[in-house]
Amino acid sequence: MKKILYTAVLACSALWIACAEKSKQPVETASFTEENVTFAQAQIGNEIEVIEASGKFMNPVTLKTDSTVYYCDYTDWRSGFFPGSVWYLYELSGDTTLLSLAGKYTAAIEEAKKLTWHHDVGFMINCSFGNGWRIAGIPGYKEVMIEAARSLSTRFREKPGTIQSWDVTRGWQSERGWECPVIIDNMMNLELLFEATKLSGDSTFYHIAVSHADRTLKEHFRPDGSCYHVIDYSLTDGTVRHRQTAQGYADESTWSRGQAWAIYGFTVCYRETNNKKYLDQALKTFHFMKTHPRMPEDLIPYWDMDAPNIPNEPRDASSASCIASALYEISTMDVPDASSYKTYADSIMASLASPAYRAALGTNGHFLLMHSVGSIPHGSEIDVPLNYADYYFLEALKRKRDTEESTR
Repeated sequence: MKKILYTAVLACSALWIACAEKSKQPVETASFTEENVTFAQAQIGNEIEVIEASGKFMNPVTLKTDSTVYYCDYTDWRSGFFPGSVWYLYELSGDTTLLSLAGKYTAAIEEAKKLTWHHDVGFMINCSFGNGWRIAGIPGYKEVMIEAARSLSTRFREKPGTIQSWDVTRGWQSERGWECPVIIDNMMNLELLFEATKLSGDSTFYHIAVSHADRTLKEHFRPDGSCYHVIDYSLTDGTVRHRQTAQGYADESTWSRGQAWAIYGFTVCYRETNNKKYLDQALKTFHFMKTHPRMPEDLIPYWDMDAPNIPNEPRDASSASCIASALYEISTMDVPDASSYKTYADSIMASLASPAYRAALGTNGHFLLMHSVGSIPHGSEIDVPLNYADYYFLEALKRKRDTEESTR
């Protein structure tokens, strides 16, 4: 899609990238956003050509060890990110050909709305149908979101007051001895519940989200602002049984994507409730990461900030893109020195858009960003592209553009 145009833009932007890296200053707004959108149109356009040529919807997630693309079905927690990315690309570019494709790819995962064994139905449905509803107001999307919220609400456990993340009778989770594991990732699913209350008028969803956020606020965080990955609760009396990790280096280590989920998730909770305790936690966790002595100069975190072989540990672009997106939203809120959060996000985005992290056109399985990590403890998705890294990169571009247009 428009590869000739892209080649010309890329040639013009090469000098810009070199100058931005040399000066380490935030890049000029319009050219940065436009160049990255043009690249995304070309790169994602290549993947769309593959999908359309197949005659079916193949939902790209990452690269396998043989460098072929791994595609998932609608039950995978990452199934909403590619449709969501196409929605964002349509919104950013105005390319009307993407509108029908976004709707087509979103419709392909509608059955996810019925999943009651999946705590990530919020990711799946809100990133796809939620963006479609927000951007295009497509009839039927509202009902899908409400049904998905009902499905997610079945996982609410009264005694701990939380939404249970994993079923302990399934897969490797059954070996951990947990009763009601809740992971920090689950903060990202609360946005669907908030939206469902606004769409339906049923405050049950809102109250479940607030209960989960409040218990997470109390139990997941250490005094320095960092968070645990997994809290295991008793289903009998709601007490904490274990504080552990599943995807980090160690129970007491700082798993970077967990910190990103916390920053983003509690920013959403503040937006939806106006309760400042949520924003305070988001800021505390961000400042912990910002001032961490092992935060790299380019601001792309190691997969775990306590991993033993730093600086020879994989980076995680997915954590960085999620944090950047959250910071752009924070910069629009009533916080001291609000512009500093945008400035920091701009620096993250400059790194992500540099050749060190953004793939060359036609490479990287047609994903935008390189160098993300799924789960090193499980030997899964190490130093590969991930569709949610791309999703939050595009969302951050959208929020960056919006914040800058609002100040003109």
